[in-house]
Order: sequence, then C-alpha cells, then structure tokens
Amino acid sequence: MFRPALTAALVAAVAVPAAATNFAVLLGGSQRSEANRARDVYRHPVETLTFFGLKPTMTVVEVSPGAGWYTEILAPYLRDTGKLYVAAADPDAGEGSAKAAARFKERLAKFPAVFDKVIVTPASDKSWDRIAPAGSADMALTFRNVHNWYIGGYAPLAFAGFAKALKPGGILGVEEHRLPESMPDAMQKSSGYMKQSTVVKLATDAGFKLVGESKINANPKDTHDYPKGVWTLPPNYAEGDATKAKYAAIGESDRMTLKFVKK
Repeated sequence: MFRPALTAALVAAVAVPAAATNFAVLLGGSQRSEANRARDVYRHPVETLTFFGLKPTMTVVEVSPGAGWYTEILAPYLRDTGKLYVAAADPDAGEGSAKAAARFKERLAKFPAVFDKVIVTPASDKSWDRIAPAGSADMALTFRNVHNWYIGGYAPLAFAGFAKALKPGGILGVEEHRLPESMPDAMQKSSGYMKQSTVVKLATDAGFKLVGESKINANPKDTHDYPKGVWTLPPNYAEGDATKAKYAAIGESDRMTLKFVKK
C-alpha cells in the first residue's frame, strides 16, 4: 500500500474522508471522473505501479498521457515529496497536437491543489530529447502508447528519449496491448497490438535490460483479431452499440506489463 504524505488542502480538494487510506484518497479523489474510476477493475493501477516500484520520493516522467488517466493518480502521489514531468502532446507538432496540449493543460488547471506541481513537457517525433532534463528521472512510465509510435515510425526515438531522461539504473515501465507471438508481424502496423518481442527489442536497442514482466493486465478473453483492432474493445467500442454487449463481456485488452532498467 502506498502511503504518501498528503496535505490537508489536498485531502479537501479530492473530497475523500481523511480517515481513508492514502491510496483510497488518490483513487477516489474528485479529480477522477466516474468513468475513469470504473476502469480501475481493468487497469489495476495500484498493482501496476507497485510492480514498477514507484515511490513517493521519485522523479517520474509519464510519457504520452492521453487525457491523463494515470496522471490523475501520479500527480497527487508525487506532489509533496517527488516530482512529476508529463510529456504530453507537443504544441509545435501541428494544429491537432496544439489543441490536444491545450486541452491537457486546461484539465490540469481545474484541480490546482492536485496538479499545480506537474511539469508539462512536449512529446513528439521532434521533441523526444526534451521530455525531461537529461539524467534527471528515476522512472519513466508509458501506458498503451508503443503501438502509436511504431505505426508512426518513431518508436526508436521514443525509447532513446526515455534513456536520455533516466538516470543510470533508472526504471522504465511499459504497459502495451499484447499481440501473440504466433500472429503476423504486420498486424503491429494496424491493429493497435504489439508483440512483446518487438517491445523488448526496442527497449534493449536503446540501452535497457528487461528485469520483470507481469500478467497484472493480461486478459485471456481477448482474441486479438478484430477487424477494427484493439479499438473494438472497451472503452472505444469501434463497432458501435450493436456489438457493445459482446465486447463489454470480453473487457479491455490483453496487455503486457514490462519493467526495464537503464544499463
């Protein structure tokens, strides 16, 4: 159980009784929407972060946070005794990225007592070397993003960026949709799933060593072979309402959870 020190102002801001355990405060806080809390059963945040070895005194860089599902947990956890860099959309990478960056910053501004110390940096094929100061981070984390970088052709740049930001011996935690090794490699270019062997090679080529893997986020019900890829499953339901019940019964994707150390 994580037990970060929380200020009275933060406890009040997240609107959870002070008597609750600290992780219950973080997971139940009002900075998290009901929809995000409902996904805890699939995303296993406590187990995942425990596996990676997160500690409240660490300097952490979260890369490509999307709308900030994990940022909502990491920011209050690290706020008092650690530091959090969040490498979000790069505003200089195009109009769409600029809008995404603005939305992310607006999201943080709604809960200053939780997010006021978050340091937002850019992440794109042109800015991977600026996700955090070189050699400053104890841990880098990324959740369900490697497929995007692989499809875009800049996955090696991303992993090199992690290596630059991390201290020697720093931890890289990766969660990604898993493609079985027996399936065609070409599916990695369109399905949203990645082979574990591909992810491990990207990391080792960048100077990392695999030190642990977990089935925390595995889902044996996932068949990995949907015409619309991983986005067929919740929370996206790419095929629409007609098949929603079918895919809700499967749940979110089968995912690898890998822990690397910078050599």
